[in-house]
Amino acid sequence: MKQITTLVLLIGLLCVFSCKDGSKKSNNTQDMADTWEVDFFDDFETFNPDNWQDQRIWVNNETQCYVPDGEYGTREVSDGTLKLKVVNIGEKRPCDNFDKHGQQHPDTEYVAGRICSKNRKEFVKGRWTARLRLSSNGEASMFPAWWILGARNNEPPVQEADENICWPLTGSGEIDIFEHHGDHMEDEFTTGAIVSLGECDKGDWESMRRNFPATLNEFHEYAVEWEGSDLVYRLDGKEVYRNEGEGDKYPEPMFAILNFAKITDSPMEGEWVMEVDWVKHEFKK
Repeated sequence: MKQITTLVLLIGLLCVFSCKDGSKKSNNTQDMADTWEVDFFDDFETFNPDNWQDQRIWVNNETQCYVPDGEYGTREVSDGTLKLKVVNIGEKRPCDNFDKHGQQHPDTEYVAGRICSKNRKEFVKGRWTARLRLSSNGEASMFPAWWILGARNNEPPVQEADENICWPLTGSGEIDIFEHHGDHMEDEFTTGAIVSLGECDKGDWESMRRNFPATLNEFHEYAVEWEGSDLVYRLDGKEVYRNEGEGDKYPEPMFAILNFAKITDSPMEGEWVMEVDWVKHEFKK
């Protein structure tokens, strides 16, 4: 009888563990269904033209001129990171940047780097992340940014037939993942979506964007992801902000932009640097 009882107990225990394992497998299956998978990663061992191209455009009344091919050291890849810079070259020079209305940028002593993944790496929703730092915690006129834009945007470079939608309409919508305004803040960054007002060149910059603290001269991961209908903004993996219900307003493929601009006339000496360790895009399996 004792042997039979022991056997029954063993069978019961095996059943309990089996049931637990089955539950665990079910949870693992769910976890796997929610797993993020990387479909684009650039760790900047080199500058890869399959991923990025220079973007030379005059916007936001910026005082610098975007130059190609890293002229004056404005776009440099070394020691496994990308360095985008604003450089004071000491004398004014002509600038061949034009705005969307065809107006040419005036001569300037400031030159800078700006790259985009337009027509290289474009993705619908998912999650975009960059690990980056600045050379200082904030100085007047600094305007570095890490952001994404709808792939049908009609601003240069225009390379495909469907690039005919003006900012910030659907197809040319803007989401700012990291932006720093040196004139207004130190050790803070701005994040959030630009709300389209339904007409070309008319966007609401205020209602969906917020400022958050960060030690800017240290590396941090800045990300945006689609979670259902929301846009979730993360600093080093932790949610800091959420645009509720805004994610559905960006159904289009989007490309990434990294740039360092000078936004006002405050003088600067030498150079400013935004150093980017890596950029990636992920999607949920």
